[in-house]
Amino acid sequence: MPLAVCATPIGNLEDVTLRVLRELDEADLVLCEDTRHTRALLERHGIGTQAQSYHRHNEAARTAAVLPRLEAGERIALVSDAGLPGINDPGAHLIAASLAAGIPVTVLPGPSAVETALVASGLAGERFQFLGYLPRGEKAQRTLWQELESWAHPAVAFESPRRLPATLRTLAEGAR
Repeated sequence: MPLAVCATPIGNLEDVTLRVLRELDEADLVLCEDTRHTRALLERHGIGTQAQSYHRHNEAARTAAVLPRLEAGERIALVSDAGLPGINDPGAHLIAASLAAGIPVTVLPGPSAVETALVASGLAGERFQFLGYLPRGEKAQRTLWQELESWAHPAVAFESPRRLPATLRTLAEGAR
């Protein structure tokens, strides 16, 4: 069985594809960042599959434990708390290890915070730059703002809600 990399809702638990729901229901195991968060999604859709944590603090050990199970034919799904694993979330390590071991990887697409932000902005989306999470600290952010001033296309970034007010202040000051 291939490793199933499943996109999860980015805010509304109903924003999940039927294909992802079927994969989560039929999987032997769901690997996830936070079992409490994923359990809410699974319970909302009546899915009883076991969920096990897979995050930056345990991904090396968990990958080593899961690869033999994938090689033995177990059906394993990988999810993040919101969006697609491997995009600013744990998952790339397991995906790369699976491919290196000759285990196929299937990606089940779904909601994208990057594309949602770009569409909601009203800016042309033919070309854009994804920055991932913004750097911490005023100095690093000011350097980034200066770099972005010369870009001709929109940039999309992630930021923690807790840090957003300070980041917006730094951006506003940098734009003066």
